[in-house]
Amino acid sequence: MASSGEEMSSGSPGRASSDTEPPGPEPAATCAAQLDGAEDFEVLEEDEDDLSELPPLEDVGRARGPLREDAQSSEQGPGEAAEDPQEWLDVLGSGLLKKKTLVPGQGVESRPRKGQEVTVRLRATLEDGNVVEENPSLTFTLGDCDVLQALDLCVQLMEMGETALIMSDAKYCYGAQGRSPDIPPNAALTLEVELLEARDAPDLELLSGREKIGLANRKRERGNFYYQQADYVLAINSYDIALKVISSSSKVDFTPDEEAELLDVKVKCLNNLAASQLKLDHYEAALKSCNLVLEHQPGNIKALFRKGKVLAQQGEYREAIPILKAALKLEPSNKTIHAELSKLVKKHADQKTVETEMYRKMLGNPSASSAPVKCKDKLTWSIPWKWLFGATAIALGGVALSVVIAARN
Repeated sequence: MASSGEEMSSGSPGRASSDTEPPGPEPAATCAAQLDGAEDFEVLEEDEDDLSELPPLEDVGRARGPLREDAQSSEQGPGEAAEDPQEWLDVLGSGLLKKKTLVPGQGVESRPRKGQEVTVRLRATLEDGNVVEENPSLTFTLGDCDVLQALDLCVQLMEMGETALIMSDAKYCYGAQGRSPDIPPNAALTLEVELLEARDAPDLELLSGREKIGLANRKRERGNFYYQQADYVLAINSYDIALKVISSSSKVDFTPDEEAELLDVKVKCLNNLAASQLKLDHYEAALKSCNLVLEHQPGNIKALFRKGKVLAQQGEYREAIPILKAALKLEPSNKTIHAELSKLVKKHADQKTVETEMYRKMLGNPSASSAPVKCKDKLTWSIPWKWLFGATAIALGGVALSVVIAARN
């Protein structure tokens, strides 16, 4: 099944800011192609089957970070302040995320608030000093996890005009996956950040159709980034934000094409939301997401497959099998659907056998081994009854004869 293969392109760490139209040839296209083959319906990983034909996560793309420079050449002279551990703020109390002020800001009252759009200057380096990201004007919504967690958490503690140094464990950056080719797995990062601006986020009701589509796509693509990092909670958060953008009321008229594109983004978000919810075993939520997709697109193969998977996980094989058959009818050559359907049919047969035996015991039906004894008992009782009826007939006949003889006399 073909995937749309829409890619996330970004000039910031993990920020999805690609245009809604499919991008042209870019260096990141290879990465996107690899990811298209990596995501699937998430149901057969334990069997290690071929998942190449499985429809992927909607338009998975990997966030491309900014180019790197030498962080050690920062203007404030990192050697002057970075060496004093007394000045470091342990943001989370675990030692995994620390912040140090290099240039003071305009006071605590100037700190940005969650939900505002902030613009920062960013430079990120590895522990060996290699610059992996640099952006002179990175804009994101504070608190929406649009960027690396290390950046999102620490900017909330910065003052306007402040320049800070942030040392972060890989957990709050690119994690165990890293980012090919420049950030290895489990790599800690040092971020130099200057807070340039903070302003209220735009009113969703006043966004044009293209603006709303672009914003929803950026949130969705950020969810795809977290999904690829196996952080399904943050992925769900991003998909939920995208859906809120799409479903928000509007004071602007949209064209039919814009309405259709918004619906397409909504379906993609719901499908990816269901995939993330399945990863966390949130079956009822995943079922709801699948049903919402099928309300708009009854023949959506991904939603059909995931709904079948949810029902199977809940032991509802009788309901799951026809749904998977419908998915298979739409794509008869899909090996993964074939394999899953075969497993469910076998499980359903085993379930019916167990239920039949259970009902037999509940109703007290004799087992097959007791049948001959039952027939023998029946035969034993039938002989006395026949003899009794015969004897009774003879006795009655004798009585009647005696009456006749007595009447003649």
